[in-house]
Amino acid sequence: MQYLLLIYGPEGHWATLSEAESGALMDEYRAFTESIQAQGIMQSGAPLQASSTARTVRVRDGRATVSDGPFAETREQLGGFYMVDCETEQEAIDAAARIPNARFGSVEVRPLMHMPTPAP
Repeated sequence: MQYLLLIYGPEGHWATLSEAESGALMDEYRAFTESIQAQGIMQSGAPLQASSTARTVRVRDGRATVSDGPFAETREQLGGFYMVDCETEQEAIDAAARIPNARFGSVEVRPLMHMPTPAP
């Protein structure tokens, strides 16, 4: 089953780190990524740009409106994701627990919903 591992954390956290600390954290992320690649469960993944670059689209009464940002009133913002294909939910949870951000933020484990393919 495929899962998204959604990485949340305080956006300003990286700015508080020294160059050595941020370099060490990046090394941990590289090692984690290599480990899930070697494990054969990584499907994809990417960091996201700051929430200030986001746009939210809503359609009401057939009319689309676009606003800046996600308007999240939370201390943690979505900062990136991994998509993994795991045999069990526990395997996905175990992978999420190894993501460095889990130490100071959180990682949501969410199964993907598979929709039937329409007939031609």
